[in-house]
Amino acid sequence: MAFLRKKQPAVHPVRLIVGLGNPGPQYKRTRHNVGFDVVEALAAKHKVKLDIMRHQAQLGLGEVSGVAVALVKPLTYMNLSGRAVAPIAKHYGIQPEDILVVADDLDLPTGKVRMRAKGSSGGHNGHKSLIESLGTTEYPRLKIGIGRPGDATVDHVLSRFHPDERTDIDDAVARCIQALELWLREGFDAASRLANAGE
Repeated sequence: MAFLRKKQPAVHPVRLIVGLGNPGPQYKRTRHNVGFDVVEALAAKHKVKLDIMRHQAQLGLGEVSGVAVALVKPLTYMNLSGRAVAPIAKHYGIQPEDILVVADDLDLPTGKVRMRAKGSSGGHNGHKSLIESLGTTEYPRLKIGIGRPGDATVDHVLSRFHPDERTDIDDAVARCIQALELWLREGFDAASRLANAGE
């Protein structure tokens, strides 16, 4: 008698980690896409394949630090990010406090990392969309400084980092990964102490 191969149970995530950015090769590695960079690096480290297309997003399901997660890259363009994230959260029954969003921040020096439990959009179009779609400002976020130019903000956020900034950004991505792992293992307070060290 042949034995049926038992299908592996699907991962049911209990937390979302969302990186904000714009889809398309022309935006890869730009200042506005550091959220994508963090999610891609975290996925690579923990061998989570970002191979699911669902709800206008690219996502991967797997375990990070022993916790079932969905890693999410909205493909809606930045100013409509909430249209991807809110349906994914609803699909998996995940509350806003369990959705951590990683994004760039013009008001922080390049490479500076800051973690907050909630807050306004701060003028960031991705956060504006998320707040509107989730109906709350109370979701945790990791901010990565990209510096603020005197003018031409749009050109700045869509530009790539200068070579002399790259080390600071690589260090920021690494710190974000550590903070995300700690958030999953030990919660927000422990993660924010690491992320905000030196404030």
